Amino acid sequence: MRVLLADDQAVVRAGFRALMELSGDMSVVAEAADGLQAVELARSTRPDVVLMDVRMPREDGLAATRRIAADPGLADVRVLVVTTYEVDEYVFEALRAGAAGFVLKDIEPDELRTAVRTVAAGQSLLAPGVTRRVIEEFARLGSPGAAAAERLAPLTDREREVLAAVGRGLSNDEIGAALHMSPLTAKTHVSRAMMKLGARDRAQLVVIAYETGLVRAGS
Repeated sequence: MRVLLADDQAVVRAGFRALMELSGDMSVVAEAADGLQAVELARSTRPDVVLMDVRMPREDGLAATRRIAADPGLADVRVLVVTTYEVDEYVFEALRAGAAGFVLKDIEPDELRTAVRTVAAGQSLLAPGVTRRVIEEFARLGSPGAAAAERLAPLTDREREVLAAVGRGLSNDEIGAALHMSPLTAKTHVSRAMMKLGARDRAQLVVIAYETGLVRAGS
């Protein structure tokens, strides 16, 4: 797996580089000290995963993540936001910007390497407590309004059921068991929902499920 490190602190990048290179299945292809560099290097090196800090000079990690997610040429690049700040605003905006995952810098080394592998494989990953914070934020926002129905209009009834299950955090195996279908069929429905809704990954499907009111806090 090819990894791009984006953090304004050289000592943090050095630590992450050592962790990645000790894994045996990862290599650091470039390092960026700010968001602008991160986007430029993502375009030139095409990494599998960008480890993205939030607070950086010139352009922050959220803006850089948004630009990477919006670039069709970087559709296969996954962003894993790594920060010291477990703040609702960062969690919420990172996922909306297109991040595939969100972990804190105090994560254990083995857990960080597992997180990189997880997002590189096209899955989503949220640090413990982050999912709860996202749910609380959507609950605070209240009713989604009429625009939600229009946003979900392209989905079949079955795809809506699957989207709701994804929003509740179920895996493909768990969705299959809950909705009486095979995990492969569940995966197909998830892929179709992502395509129709313009979502990059499951993390964005979770955001959409809550934004549209398909899933509500406590459901």
